[in-house]
Amino acid sequence: MSKRTSAFRRLPVTLAGGAVLTVSALALAGCSTPGAAGASGDGPDIVATTTQVGDFTRELVGDSAAVTQLLSPGQSAHSFDPSAAQLLALSQADALVVNGGGLESWLDDAVQASGFDGVLIDASTGIELHGTHDHDHGAEGHDDAEAHDDAAEHDDAEGHDDHAHDETEATDAADDHAAHDDHDHGAGNPHIWTDPELAEQMARNIAEGLAEVPGVDAAAIAKNEAEYLPKLDALDEWISENVETVPVADRLLVTNHDAFTYFVEAYDVTFVGSIIPSFDDNAEPSAAEIDALVDRIGSTGVAAVFSEASISPKAAETIAAEAGVTVYSGPDALYGDSLGVEGSDGATYLGSQLHNARLILESWGVTPTALPAALQG
Repeated sequence: MSKRTSAFRRLPVTLAGGAVLTVSALALAGCSTPGAAGASGDGPDIVATTTQVGDFTRELVGDSAAVTQLLSPGQSAHSFDPSAAQLLALSQADALVVNGGGLESWLDDAVQASGFDGVLIDASTGIELHGTHDHDHGAEGHDDAEAHDDAAEHDDAEGHDDHAHDETEATDAADDHAAHDDHDHGAGNPHIWTDPELAEQMARNIAEGLAEVPGVDAAAIAKNEAEYLPKLDALDEWISENVETVPVADRLLVTNHDAFTYFVEAYDVTFVGSIIPSFDDNAEPSAAEIDALVDRIGSTGVAAVFSEASISPKAAETIAAEAGVTVYSGPDALYGDSLGVEGSDGATYLGSQLHNARLILESWGVTPTALPAALQG
């Protein structure tokens, strides 16, 4: 169990349902079979939306159920439009695992079009969302004293405090999932997985929801959860111990878009700014915003600009060149909205976060320590 404390709030969850998959969608789907991982002919069919929740779900079900992931590696959830074959998979699913927090803005329409009536599992349940403007993006960057209001509770010389976890809320959330009541996309930043401790909460939520799916092997879920959660905890502690070697004033970060809010909060990092001034990667920066970011990079002493694997690196490369700093792009881009393709550093959640942390630490002049045993192999 991770020892950091976090504030949680319940996110009510409901999806519109009851509509049947349209004849045209069925015709387009034809006889295609949606790709699945961990398939078992006798187990339930589970659909996961994003690459991150898809990875968590596969870790938890192992080979006891079929998992169909809607988004492909490198694909952003912000502008996703499910295909007819994916709607067909959703119509036949026993459970749907979503990131939640408003990330999948297309979700209600997809559920209504498919007629999905299975168990909804919202991985964001109980996690407090922060807005993109919770950080001060002014000329001086955000103020260190305000950069992380919970810093004293979150990271100190003696380590992390214990998670506050409300079992009653978790039980109630499962009822909400089944009832599909009062779905609220909210207005907060949905990139909650960038804090490994929140990823741990997401995995717990998914495991709890999966245990309620008819036909699921609950014992296998519990076993896999007990094996996976310590890895997330080890990841959090490894990142924290390495980040703590860097003076707070030197923990500066510039990224493609505002997808790392929770990483910034978790490790007391100063978020100087993003190229796209939004947590939606479809937004476009203005010339004035680009100029302002270049000025902030110069005034704060930022050493690097990070592109993201699922976003074109051109703007990041241009801004880094104008500011005279290093750009991390191509294989050195961060995994933000999406995990990477099979065989890449970011093919799994754990791999993506280790990749991101190593590069950010490198930009601060830190050679990371060896990985703990839980993260090796």
